[in-house]
Amino acid sequence: MASEAALNRGSSFMDPLKGLLLTYFMPESCYDEFFLSFNFLDVPCLKIVLSKGLGIGIILGSVMVKLPQILKLMGAKSAEGLSFKSVLLELLAITGTMAYSIANKFPFSAWGEALFLTLQTVAIGFLILHYGGKTSKGLLFLVLYFVLLLPLLSGVTPMSVVTIMQAFNMPAVIIGRLIQAAANYSNGHTGQLSAVSVFLMFAGSLARIFTSLQETGDSLMALTYVISSTCNGIITLQVLHYWNSSPEHKTETKKKMV
Repeated sequence: MASEAALNRGSSFMDPLKGLLLTYFMPESCYDEFFLSFNFLDVPCLKIVLSKGLGIGIILGSVMVKLPQILKLMGAKSAEGLSFKSVLLELLAITGTMAYSIANKFPFSAWGEALFLTLQTVAIGFLILHYGGKTSKGLLFLVLYFVLLLPLLSGVTPMSVVTIMQAFNMPAVIIGRLIQAAANYSNGHTGQLSAVSVFLMFAGSLARIFTSLQETGDSLMALTYVISSTCNGIITLQVLHYWNSSPEHKTETKKKMV
C-alpha cells in the first residue's frame, strides 16, 4: 500500500511536467524513451529536444533582440549609419518567412521569432524616417505595411505568391545586408548600429539552420537561414572591425586635421 501511494504521488508530480514537455519539447514517444525506458542517449529524440529548446530560446530572445537598437536610436535621436533600404529589404524577408511558415502550418517554435522581429524592424524603419526629418513618411510606412500584412497572414493570399516571397528572401537578405555593409564601409564606422542586436541576430540565424531542418524539413527555409547567417556574419565582422570607430570619433579626427 505504501509503495502504491508513493507511486501515485510520483505520478501526480510528473503529470504537469509531462504536459509541459509534450506541449513544447518532445513527442510522447520520446517522453516514453526518456522517462520510461530511461534511454537518455536516444539520438533522434535528443535532436528533437535540442531543436525545440533552441527554437523556444530564439523566440524568447527575439522579444528583445532589436530592443538595444531601438533604444540606441532613441537615445541618440539619430539614425546615422542605418540604411532604410536595408531595413525595408530585411522586413520583406522576415514577412515572407512568417507568411510562408503560417501557410505551411509549420510549428510556432520553427518561426515564432519572425513575429517579434517584424514588429521591432517596423519600429526601426519608422525611427530612421522620423530622425531623418520624414515623420509623415514614417507614419505612411506604418499604415501601408500593416494594411499589406493582413491579407498575407489571413490565408487569402495564394500559396504560389507566398512561396515566391519566401524564394525572394535570399536576394532580399543579400542585397539588404550588402547595402548596410556598403554604408558602414563608406562611413568608416557603423554609426548607430547596435552591436548587441547584430551579435544576437547572427547567433539566432545560425541556430535556425539546424531548427528549420529538424522541425520543417524545408530546404528553402534552411537555405534562407544559411544565406542570412552569412550576410549577418559580414555585418558582425564590420562591427568588430569598426569597434573603436564612431561618428563622434571621426568628427574629432577631422577637426584635428584642420
